[in-house]
Amino acid sequence: MLQFCNAKFQFYLRICSGQREASVKYLDKLAKFYGVTIDEIVHLEGDIPKEVTIEDKGLFEQVKLIQELDEKDRTTVFNVIDTMLTKRKFKDFFNKNIAAL
Repeated sequence: MLQFCNAKFQFYLRICSGQREASVKYLDKLAKFYGVTIDEIVHLEGDIPKEVTIEDKGLFEQVKLIQELDEKDRTTVFNVIDTMLTKRKFKDFFNKNIAAL
């Protein structure tokens, strides 16, 4: 048993030191074991961007995410929101006034 463990340790050591390349099969096993993707293992030193869905965030986090955008994108988002709010106000105004006739 000790010999088997030593052989596995040497295998891992060679991969970590760059003396041996890990196979896709081995990387797939590691990814499944750790619950990550192969890409996350291969590019472990950096954070891999995740898709952001703003609808599933709380209001504070939504605003925080918008504030993290560069100025041009942030302005675009606020212009879209302003347009939608203005459209909504006009729709409510017309519905209220037409119903009064």
